[in-house]
Amino acid sequence: MQEMVKGANATLSALSENVGSVIVGLGWGSPTGEGDADVSVLLLDLNGKVRSDADFYFYNNPVAADGSVQLLGKTPTANGSEDRISFDLTAVPADVDRIVVTASRYNGAHFGELDDVRLSLSDGAGEELLRFAIDDVDAISAIIFGELYRRGEEWKFRAVGQGYEAGLAGLATDFGVDIEDDAEAAEAAEAAEAQDDPSGTGHEETTARPTGAEPPRSAGGLGGLGGLEAVPSPRRPQDGRPQDESEPRKRSTRPRTAKKKITLPKAAKPSLAEHDAWKQARLFPVSALKSDHEREMRATSVLLSVMAQVPEFGRRLTAAFGAPAGRMETFTEVSLPHGDTPRRPDGVIRVERAGKLWTALVETKTNGNALKAEQVQAYMDIAARRGYEAVITLSNDVALEGSPLVDVKIDGRRKHKVALWHLSWAEVAHQAQMLIRHEGVGNAAHAWLLQELLHYLQHDNSGCHGFQNMGRAWVPVRNGIDDETLCEGDARALEVVESWERLIRQVCLGLGGELGQKVLPVQRTKRGTDPGTRRALLADQLCVDGRLQAELRIEGTPGVLGIVADLRTGKLRTSMEIPAPEQGYPLSWAKRLIRNLADAPATLHIETLVDGTKGGPRGTLERLRPEPADLLPKDNATRITGFRLSLLKSMGNGRGNAETGFIRSVDEAVHRFYTTVAAHLDPARPRRAPQPKP
Repeated sequence: MQEMVKGANATLSALSENVGSVIVGLGWGSPTGEGDADVSVLLLDLNGKVRSDADFYFYNNPVAADGSVQLLGKTPTANGSEDRISFDLTAVPADVDRIVVTASRYNGAHFGELDDVRLSLSDGAGEELLRFAIDDVDAISAIIFGELYRRGEEWKFRAVGQGYEAGLAGLATDFGVDIEDDAEAAEAAEAAEAQDDPSGTGHEETTARPTGAEPPRSAGGLGGLGGLEAVPSPRRPQDGRPQDESEPRKRSTRPRTAKKKITLPKAAKPSLAEHDAWKQARLFPVSALKSDHEREMRATSVLLSVMAQVPEFGRRLTAAFGAPAGRMETFTEVSLPHGDTPRRPDGVIRVERAGKLWTALVETKTNGNALKAEQVQAYMDIAARRGYEAVITLSNDVALEGSPLVDVKIDGRRKHKVALWHLSWAEVAHQAQMLIRHEGVGNAAHAWLLQELLHYLQHDNSGCHGFQNMGRAWVPVRNGIDDETLCEGDARALEVVESWERLIRQVCLGLGGELGQKVLPVQRTKRGTDPGTRRALLADQLCVDGRLQAELRIEGTPGVLGIVADLRTGKLRTSMEIPAPEQGYPLSWAKRLIRNLADAPATLHIETLVDGTKGGPRGTLERLRPEPADLLPKDNATRITGFRLSLLKSMGNGRGNAETGFIRSVDEAVHRFYTTVAAHLDPARPRRAPQPKP
């Protein structure tokens, strides 16, 4: 791997032979776990300008029609998160001279508040080719991390590291993007948000927001698909005034690049069935599945066929694996020679682009069946001999950073490299949800196919339910905590911690798919950057206090959602700390908080956070509703810093995904807290910079 410095450049073909497709990762860490940024990409011509606004790719325009650019979203890492972008360099139009990769912060935040700001570039086999660390970013809200540019027939990378204090809007404007910038409307919206809502009601209103901050999106259209019920999007701040329908809505401050696409209707149509016993005919039936072999065959065929027929979906799943954008064909039960006994992988994916083929073998498992190292090793050897690019494993398990699901040996003497990738059924369902419920697909037939696929995956008989077993160590660890015989360094505690991390990542995928927003587990930098070391520390902590802990960052909420599973008491605690407003009076803060929590459970615990070591007033929502002033400290000189909201729930005992199991109870606890509490809180407002005195 090549370490880059600012201004350096490198020829990609000199680093790897597999650079037709590359993955660029932009990463950073946050001491508090709350730091975030949005990535964007600009395609520039020889004049250094975009050809049109469509050459600007960001959260509202994440995929190029020709497949040359695709924003893959965020992936949790050991010390934060990483945004990954797939580039198919063979599909980049000939009149594009440079590809600029940027990231921006919003709401007045700067990159100086983040740690380890970096860029990495990997080839199509997933091997990291170069890395670029960026320093001196204190007062910068937007950065050009680097650029890919042509030199004859070659593609090169240049480490740029240039900052923009004007943010994403200033950066994009410099490159010729037409930004709708109505500063007066934005200021008026901020002033309206700063006011309290005296009536407690409010009327939804579209307000301008800073470029780069993604607006909350509704999770409508969940009826008839199984799984959890619809989740409301975060509550927007209201000004309490009835909206005049004749008054034009304020225009958003963002580029005009979003395209009209088809999503599922928000309300299901009335059924024509005579009674509830009638079952709707489905494209992919599940009633005849009786064995694990039948489930694996059916699941593989269903998934691969939809990938080939819905280009947006197929491209979304394969772009992260280095596949080019092109014509995709999929196959099942293919026989391939391997010594005396031919091997039959569950599936094969082939993508053709400009006369070149990209091929991946697929090995599928359903239910609780684990991947077999011997099978995967055989497919890796076959792929290497036949010149295939990848082996993709697909199961209910969730892969963790630094902890592979299967150990395979790579023969370093072979010139051709084969990438091994893993995909969880939960991630497949997540991507289908994002497309048909939030982002949209090209036509109604594609939306219907994805709906049928999602219904199949969520059916109890499909075997594609995602992570569903805490492992064999779950019961011994619980018993060891109860009788205080579990010692630090016990390997079984580490196994439970890894299962807990897999569960949390799956909860993030499920909730994020329903909301259409980023939901990520928080990794705090103080816990270390090495995944193995961090998990070992958490395992020792589990042995000492008997608790499993995690934090989720949900876009649009004012704080981090904390989850604590206390194995000693059998209780699950979900909580969130929200900062106190910068303006107004403490009594108005308390009244507004209680008003926003009108639909929250009466047992919700509210605690006032104050300066100093002593805690502030606390009580249940039922007791505080008639007297919000009880949240205020008796000493008027005590400064309120925020409020902590908590819900308690009994923890499931079983290690599986049954109704009374631990996995189901965690999922329900997070879902309950978000729908009844977090979704109704005012989103965090940007902190205003202090104004200089005249």
